[in-house]
Amino acid sequence: MDALAAALLRELAAEPEGAAVSLPRLGKRLGQGASVLMRRLASMGEAPIGGAPGPGWVRVEQEGGRWLVRLTPAGRAAAQESPSTKTFTSPR
Repeated sequence: MDALAAALLRELAAEPEGAAVSLPRLGKRLGQGASVLMRRLASMGEAPIGGAPGPGWVRVEQEGGRWLVRLTPAGRAAAQESPSTKTFTSPR
């Protein structure tokens, strides 16, 4: 798991179980643009990429014109396994 994926999982795991976080809020917390996060989140969801299913760690949904991200039970488990000492540093 790369540093951005681990940081995303940690941010989402800090929220109450089942809670959604808006994409702009995640971007602000991690110092990343929405397009960067959407690309990374796409590979963390359930959709197949290259014929192989994704890990199903997150769900990205659009509600009322807002993009929201939710951690799945599989994502919560992955967040607990992720090293908490590793921090993400924006390449900016």
